[in-house]
Amino acid sequence: MSLYFETASPLAEADRHRADVACFIGFVARRPLRPLPAALRAQLVAAGWVEGTYRKPASQIESLENLPVVIDSWDLFDELFAWEARPLAVDGSTQCATYLGAAVRSFFSRGGKRAIVIRVGDPWPFLESGSNRAANRRTRLRKMLPDFADRDAPAYPFAPYDPGTWQGIHHLYGLRENSMLVMPDLADACTFEPIVPDVTITPPPTPEGFVECSEEDPVSDDTGLRDVPAPRLDSRGYAAWQLAVSAARGFLNRYQREVMLIASLPLPDVNTQRVSGAGRVYAQGDMLAYLQRVGVISKDGSIGTTNEGVASAFVQLAWPWLRTQASGDLPEGLESPDGVLAGLISTGAALRGSFRSVAGEFSMPRLRDIAGAEPVPAWGQGDDSPAGQLAKHVCTFAQAPDGWALQSDVTTSPDESWRFGGASRLMGTILRAARVAGDGVAFDLNGPQLWAQLRGSIEDMLMEFWREGAFSGASAAEAFSVLCGRNTMTQADLDAGRLIVHISVRPAMSIERITVVLNLANTAGKNAMREVA
Repeated sequence: MSLYFETASPLAEADRHRADVACFIGFVARRPLRPLPAALRAQLVAAGWVEGTYRKPASQIESLENLPVVIDSWDLFDELFAWEARPLAVDGSTQCATYLGAAVRSFFSRGGKRAIVIRVGDPWPFLESGSNRAANRRTRLRKMLPDFADRDAPAYPFAPYDPGTWQGIHHLYGLRENSMLVMPDLADACTFEPIVPDVTITPPPTPEGFVECSEEDPVSDDTGLRDVPAPRLDSRGYAAWQLAVSAARGFLNRYQREVMLIASLPLPDVNTQRVSGAGRVYAQGDMLAYLQRVGVISKDGSIGTTNEGVASAFVQLAWPWLRTQASGDLPEGLESPDGVLAGLISTGAALRGSFRSVAGEFSMPRLRDIAGAEPVPAWGQGDDSPAGQLAKHVCTFAQAPDGWALQSDVTTSPDESWRFGGASRLMGTILRAARVAGDGVAFDLNGPQLWAQLRGSIEDMLMEFWREGAFSGASAAEAFSVLCGRNTMTQADLDAGRLIVHISVRPAMSIERITVVLNLANTAGKNAMREVA
């Protein structure tokens, strides 16, 4: 018989105006013999997962599998999930931390306040065979990304109005307060070759004898994890990773345009770092050249916002992998940097606004625990160095004279207007606020009175952004404009029950004006949004 003491905590209420919430999707085991806290169970009841049409079996509720769980502290995550107990070897004799757990840990340690965790299954043994990785790769990716498709299998259809069919990323459709998506297991799931340690891994010795009850249990750190290589991708792995990121980006573009995808750039296999093409050999460490060659990042903007590659105003890639004071429980002592970046963005949004950069001096106090990286960026030639060029497309961590800092806060967009991460996050915040305003009038009479009401509420919201310095322009008229009326809708739109609002803004760091379109279609019952550069 076990006795547990639970600290009562209030039900976490969703706030759709927040811009600091990150959703983590990945693999982690449920901690055994731990009943659900009352507040968490109430959260699941309120969301309709325990009772109602889309209720889940009791076993799934207890295991928290494929359910969005709002987490407001690291302690709650640690209470619910066995994040530190991933089998290292197939026999389970040794363990390491999960990449999901490490990312959530870094998110909260950098100042994040709220995370949504979607556990899609238990982690697989890190040192499994290549045949097992190949056999299970697609299944694992589809648990996170049901729309992931390769040559051998089509994507699964998505039913927006049937939550009972949602899997992994589909849940974001119902998470209106979320602003970031993080999937820390992507690189590991895309690894084709077996990961071979440099030394034989042996479990830590069990201490003999008795110890006083008041003493802490002795812990041995001699697990050999530092000699176990972190996941590294060859060309096949990068192709799978690119398909996965493209699938995530495609889903967000269609259903959750205001959510930013935060992803770690995978470590390359040694053969990937030297690739010949068009008569040129890419030097080891020149990641930008390799990424441009395989289409991850465009060279001249030709990719634009199509479904090719991962170039997008709403994708931020983080690099390199980091060695922190806490990451010693991971292979090679390295953690993927996506959780660190998400934590910085979350803290920046809460303290200074989502539209301000989280690079430079702001990041430095929150990165004091970083002890190294793999690889260490070389800045010998400043902005003209390979690392400097890469930092124009990828959020790059590097060591400065006063310590480690995030050197660039950028998206992968080839369009300069959308390159600055703060500008894209600002647009996401505006889209989220516009969606809230639209939902409140979805069933009102579509006429001049509603148009004026909606126009006024959005203008008031944009005025607050302008006063905070989010927009450039000497006056509000120069900074933004809102149109809603006969100049944005045709008679066919009105007959079809559509209400269209044009919002045009000039972000403080942008050289061009950006326009977004809010399309309220009563017949569809949902809001549709698109951005127009």
